[in-house]
Amino acid sequence: MKGDVMARLSDLIEEFLKELLKKSEGQTIEIKRNELASIFNCAPSQINYVLTTRFSVEKGYAIESRRGGGGHIRIIRLKINDADLIYNIVGEIGESINMTKAVSLVNFLLERGIIKEREAKIMVAAINNRALNIDSEIKNTVRADVLKSMLASLLR
Repeated sequence: MKGDVMARLSDLIEEFLKELLKKSEGQTIEIKRNELASIFNCAPSQINYVLTTRFSVEKGYAIESRRGGGGHIRIIRLKINDADLIYNIVGEIGESINMTKAVSLVNFLLERGIIKEREAKIMVAAINNRALNIDSEIKNTVRADVLKSMLASLLR
């Protein structure tokens, strides 16, 4: 139960930061870690977790952090071409990927405008647990292969 609450909190923090980026024409925002933690009534380490897992270079962001004085953080949306971004995502998938992370990556592609909503729905349908009605030991490996294959087709 606690993990679900923390995951939901991470989702809310991510949505909040992405909304701030949109309002700033999607390029750069600067925040104070402690102020953001106060808004979400969480520890500053939760903010760090969201920044490192949801705003990585592979996902098209750079983070600049300055310690002291409340800890200013600058989030910069990188200008990466679609092909480079897809290559980065394929590398992030690796040999195995769980359903939650796979759907997150598809949603990221949709958010970045690399795929359309219909394509996202098809991709999620192809990698969901019902479609991959196989032994759970190899399910995440097959899911990774299917997802990487779909991403490779975007590069053609």
